[in-house]
Amino acid sequence: EVYFKNLSKQKQKEVMEKNGNNHKLRVCVATCNRADYSKLAPIMFGIKAEPQFFELDVVVLGSHLIDDYGNTYRMIEQDDFDIHTRLHTIVRGEDEAAMVESVGLALVKLPDVLNRLKPDIMIVHGDRFDALALATSAALMNIRILHIEGGEVSGTIDDSIRHAITKLAHYHVCCTRSAEQHLIAMCEDHDRILLAGCPSYDKLLSAKNKDYMGIIRIWLGEDVKTRDYIVALQHPVTTDIKHSIKMFELTLDALISFNKRTLVLFPNVDAGSKEMVRVMRKKGIEHHPNFRAVKHVPFDQFIQLVAHAGCMIGNSSCGVREVGAFGTPVINLGTRQTGRETGENVLHVRDADTQDKILHALQLQFGKQYPCSKIYGDGNAVPRILKFLKSIDLKEPLQKKFCFPPVKDNISQDIDHILETQSALAVDLGGTNLRVAIVSMKGEIVKKYTQLNPKTYEDRLELILKMCVEAASEAVNVNCRILGVGISTGGRVNPREGIVLHSTKLIQEWSSVDLRTPISDALHLPVWVDNDGNCAALAERKFGHGKGIENFVTLITGTGIGGGIIHQHELIHGSSFCAAELGHIVVSLDGPECLCGSQGCIEAYASGIALQREAKKLHDEDLLLVEGMSVKKEEVVSAAHLIQAAKLGNTKADSILRTAGTALGLGVVNILHTMNPSLVILSGVLASHYVNAVKDVINRQALSSVKTVDVVVSNLADPALLGAASLVLDYTTRRI
Repeated sequence: EVYFKNLSKQKQKEVMEKNGNNHKLRVCVATCNRADYSKLAPIMFGIKAEPQFFELDVVVLGSHLIDDYGNTYRMIEQDDFDIHTRLHTIVRGEDEAAMVESVGLALVKLPDVLNRLKPDIMIVHGDRFDALALATSAALMNIRILHIEGGEVSGTIDDSIRHAITKLAHYHVCCTRSAEQHLIAMCEDHDRILLAGCPSYDKLLSAKNKDYMGIIRIWLGEDVKTRDYIVALQHPVTTDIKHSIKMFELTLDALISFNKRTLVLFPNVDAGSKEMVRVMRKKGIEHHPNFRAVKHVPFDQFIQLVAHAGCMIGNSSCGVREVGAFGTPVINLGTRQTGRETGENVLHVRDADTQDKILHALQLQFGKQYPCSKIYGDGNAVPRILKFLKSIDLKEPLQKKFCFPPVKDNISQDIDHILETQSALAVDLGGTNLRVAIVSMKGEIVKKYTQLNPKTYEDRLELILKMCVEAASEAVNVNCRILGVGISTGGRVNPREGIVLHSTKLIQEWSSVDLRTPISDALHLPVWVDNDGNCAALAERKFGHGKGIENFVTLITGTGIGGGIIHQHELIHGSSFCAAELGHIVVSLDGPECLCGSQGCIEAYASGIALQREAKKLHDEDLLLVEGMSVKKEEVVSAAHLIQAAKLGNTKADSILRTAGTALGLGVVNILHTMNPSLVILSGVLASHYVNAVKDVINRQALSSVKTVDVVVSNLADPALLGAASLVLDYTTRRI
């Protein structure tokens, strides 16, 4: 709050001077149904909290005032808002003609209300036919319009209505970068577009930890547990009413067969809703022991119900938008939401024409937990919208301006009036250090934090969360928008579930650890986890020598030996997530013992630990030091001393390094004969010492058909962090 006030203070002063020091912006918020109120209420609370800048008038119309839809105007009164006007605008019939007549009735009644209120600006939400009547009335009466959630894409007639309102509106608040680009492509004035996020996310992202069991028991019964019930919300598709009713019937049949406690909400007031209610009653849903059928659930309670559900099913925009904030599984049926951006928690059943398809989707999704998604907001929409409202100059001409092609670069307003850099939080869990960094889309490490890696699980997880929260807060100051968290760790990892299955001996108490859930819950960000060798390969694919290469292998030569394999541009994990354990390729049947328990592995010859072991042996026998070298009493003998001795002419040290390079080279030859990559990248602190030895072994031992392979040393300064970042950046930027 302090940050926002300091940031906007100067702009507010300028606008107040332009509009007259005593003039408050008179804002009319018109709400038509329970869905749009959930988006408008946070804005209304924000406006009400700043009476020195705003006067708020609330107009209620549409299905808010119909008993069959829960008389939802009461929740507006319970929120302590004064309702200036109630307009009964719905013509009953629930068919296409009734929708048209309802728009006409609203157009007849609204002019008198707007004449009395004389608002400076009207806030209109979304894509409902009631909203079209509001925007039409305000535009024709020369009242400025602020449209919430324009630019989005979905199915049915809603798409056309949404875009029609966009053309009538003077100002636009959108939720996603794609929606912003759509508005620009529709020739809207760039300076009047605000990318704020969805206002409902301001409440969603702070809601999950509140008491919820009481709410679940009220709506679903005393015996229901979390993650063991379903929320169903399905509306008619106005462009194909007959098919949507049939799909609803199949959905209810599938839910009955699935045999889980289910909360079914009545559909909205669109054409076809009456027939859908008949289907519910025909199947006895209101009296079925597994079902609870309700007309309305207050939004605060609805949040808790979907946050802790085993699954949500239907075709409501709530499923593909708000529910992603909790990682709750969603089954999206039919075409009503076609084109909307979704998180990975959404499973689409586009052609839901059989009960078996829907039942199979329930079996796949029920009870899962996905990473929390912030595609539609980061919890700071309302401060941005209020700041945007305060920046409106009422002395500017009312006539809209359109920016016709060619479309200029995006210069829409954000909270800082500048574009934020899309970035990732990268976490590297090493044997010694724990590092967290903010990494930009171009691979620039904007900020890095380093701490010693704690020895216990509890201390380690606590430190990870603390460092991530600190880095996420700092991201605002360095103008970075965090898209997600990527974690690179040693050991065997299940990247699908975000779990460390087995760790290396270098990281204690780090087996069967779920990293995704606690970090995602704490930061409200999606989280990806993978093995450090795989992350190094991903870093090369995005930022290094592997960029644009279809098949290549990365070998890490450090404390241990690891790596990753890219085949046909994709990372190979293997059936049990054990692919690319390249350090444990056996190159000698009677070689030295490896930390894995086997003998003759590459790691037993060429890792930093192996070289340190050999250096200590030489030192104990007084065969390590040569002229120009010294080791202090308290100094630990390391691989670096062995390398230094070899450079200064120690033949025994040189022989050990050549043996290590040969072992690594034999391992690479095995990889070439197995995977046939076009490129081998050596990464890590020992890479430059091994590259020539590896090339020599390939020339001597490899088949002629693979000798043309390129062997190079990585030019990346920090492949572990860059690889962790690429987990996020590669996925979030291509997901639609």
